[in-house]
Amino acid sequence: MDVYTHRLPPNGDAEVKATLSLTAADRARTRFHHDLPNGAPVFLQLRRGSVLRDGDLVRSQTGHSLIRIVAKPEPVLTVTASDPLDLLRAAYHLGNRHVALEVKPTYLRLSPDSVLRSLLTDQLHVTVTEEIAPFCPETGAYLHHHA
Repeated sequence: MDVYTHRLPPNGDAEVKATLSLTAADRARTRFHHDLPNGAPVFLQLRRGSVLRDGDLVRSQTGHSLIRIVAKPEPVLTVTASDPLDLLRAAYHLGNRHVALEVKPTYLRLSPDSVLRSLLTDQLHVTVTEEIAPFCPETGAYLHHHA
């Protein structure tokens, strides 16, 4: 079994052994076994506190092999608003609840939650759509993205 211990920034030109699709929760784990699409087992053993981002590369312990990480589509709530200020308010209220949140100029994305969905639609009057999409939440100001 190959062990992957080094996270590298995205590089579209890198020659990779395989692509590994992971959910947001899996990309935040630092140690776990997974199977590549061809069935080959791999073990990710990253530095504590590491969070893999869509497009990141992981290098094997021997340095001979690279795997590209891809954000796996998963159930999410996508929040939109006709007024940018309403979207900003939604981000503020979700942030106060320490919700894992993907923040983009035209939408917010979070894991499904019926209580938060009600808050967003009933009190903040934004549009919430259930989707299956890649989820790339913010990692926080104190985490280092690449080592």
